[in-house]
Amino acid sequence: MNVSTNSVKRFFNTKCYLAKQIPRNLKGKSKSSQEWLMRQLADPYVEKAKMMNLRCRSAFKLIEIDDRFKVLKPGDTVVDCGAAPGSWTQVAVDRTNANRAKESNNTGTVFSIDLLHFHAVPGATVFCGMDFTTTTAQQRLREALAGRQANCVLSDMAPNATGVRMLDQENIMNLCYSVLRFALAISAINAHLVVKLWANGDVSKLEKDLGRFYEHVKRVKPESSRSDSAELFLVAREFKGLERALKASKIEG
Repeated sequence: MNVSTNSVKRFFNTKCYLAKQIPRNLKGKSKSSQEWLMRQLADPYVEKAKMMNLRCRSAFKLIEIDDRFKVLKPGDTVVDCGAAPGSWTQVAVDRTNANRAKESNNTGTVFSIDLLHFHAVPGATVFCGMDFTTTTAQQRLREALAGRQANCVLSDMAPNATGVRMLDQENIMNLCYSVLRFALAISAINAHLVVKLWANGDVSKLEKDLGRFYEHVKRVKPESSRSDSAELFLVAREFKGLERALKASKIEG
């Protein structure tokens, strides 16, 4: 696969994605379904994902983040939370060389988990039908790690929308903190963390909390994230380690 931001930009500079596609079989579909289909057909990242054999367009968000911040490298151990349909796992496998596609002594390990069932990704260990937020699921991941520490924890998770904005924001923040607590328990020193959330008044608090445990925290909106979407990502780099972070917190307090 080996997709970089530059290759994505080269694709968008060509005319191949500009040809308009006329949606068919719209009869009988709801207005929201029609709008979704029209948006998909007009989205160049959807076409690019198909061309690159990526499972969905969200892969390009992680590609952009990794090209910029270098959160994945060959030989890394990665945990992908909320992985379905597997596009972030595909990127993680490629960039850590977990699929042994490159001749190198640095072979990564990728573990992916999701409540939904999705097809296996070559080079990754996949746990389907498991709710990451449960103690049982996290224990399964720890057992699979078998003493290894993670170099990167990824989360593209989002809760099912209720339509109530405040409740949806609270739910996704709860997911972020669940991922953070897990990452603190299983990460190696200098490990990285990437979490998705929706813009809301609590983002700054999460940034501050991440800053207690990671050297660098950055709020990111990838180019491949739709402009009308409230999603953003927090990229936390270089885990300080619990002992050092807690000691620093006591001094500051």
